[in-house]
Amino acid sequence: MRHARAGKKLGRDSAHRKALYSNLAGALIEHGRIKTTVTKAKAVKPYAEQMITLGRRGDLHARRKATAFLRSRDVVHRLFADVAPLFKDRPGGYTRIVKLGTRPGDSAEMAYLELVDEEYVATQREERTPEHVAATEPEAEAAPAAEPDVPVEAAEEPPETEAEAVEAPEAEAVEAPDTGEDAPADEPPATA
Repeated sequence: MRHARAGKKLGRDSAHRKALYSNLAGALIEHGRIKTTVTKAKAVKPYAEQMITLGRRGDLHARRKATAFLRSRDVVHRLFADVAPLFKDRPGGYTRIVKLGTRPGDSAEMAYLELVDEEYVATQREERTPEHVAATEPEAEAAPAAEPDVPVEAAEEPPETEAEAVEAPEAEAVEAPDTGEDAPADEPPATA
């Protein structure tokens, strides 16, 4: 029996589990929202909230503790510069778990683990959206624009049909005068 054995094993040894928690917490801080299983989300939520609390403290010792857990200076910088100031007046509860249903492959319960601040999550989602997708979305949402009035003379001519394209070179060849000689006879053929 597992009496007084707190925490989930998640089928991993302790080093692998610690790396998993570090990576998931770092991804949450970096992206604002991650999609994972419900069990992993429940397991990493306390660690992520602890990192945000360290970010709210903001002193050197808190930064070093966060770096020791997250193992990425870029993520720690984002935590202290961007994420923690959003929660400066909030005494806890920085994350939430939103259940999504089952995964098709193995029927595992899936969920979003996300920061409570919707504005930060929205800005992170916009930064990750590729430019070509972002450029087409407003066009699809907007009403179709009216075509500009173009005079008939300024409009482009339709492209030639295949028959006209084939006939045009033959017509030019017929119009050119033919002298009957391909090359002068007294000059030797040119060699390269």
